Amino acid sequence: MPALLLIDIQIGLQETDYYGTERNNPDAEANAAIILGLFRAKKFPIFHIQHCSTNAESPLHPSKPGNALHPLVSPLEDEPIFQKSVNSAFIGTPLEDQLKSKGIEEVVIVGLTTEHCVSTSTRMAANLGFQVNLISDATAAFDKIGVNGQKFSAELIHNTALANLKDEFAIIKDTATVLKELQD
Repeated sequence: MPALLLIDIQIGLQETDYYGTERNNPDAEANAAIILGLFRAKKFPIFHIQHCSTNAESPLHPSKPGNALHPLVSPLEDEPIFQKSVNSAFIGTPLEDQLKSKGIEEVVIVGLTTEHCVSTSTRMAANLGFQVNLISDATAAFDKIGVNGQKFSAELIHNTALANLKDEFAIIKDTATVLKELQD
């Protein structure tokens, strides 16, 4: 039985003026909510991760409204929330211990952003020995400015991050594939 890890699906990550000028995949939160609904229906383990930035200017700082988890994926009372202040969901949280104590060997990862916390958490999960399924259309990225001032689109950043994770760290799937696999 897989566990669902919802990484940093927070209100503040709707803001393109802080993280970049554009964000790809506007349906990422809705797709994560669909997967969450299936995990709830099957009574599979669910873990919410919340980024609590130490930067007071960040929309994800605990003093800001953007720190709140997105309403589409609001946790139920029995679904744990692990708060972190670094990119990895495993650093400074009991996530690894909780997964291993429940005998979980496989995780499904959704969340924000593909190039930061999702990528770091995916790599760590794989390095810790978990089989990782990363859901491409339930994640999203922001555009970036390169070292030479060149702008890289959010879609390019997203696809490059997925390409870097593919096969070595995760099996990349989409929402429809996960739904089909888990409903069979």
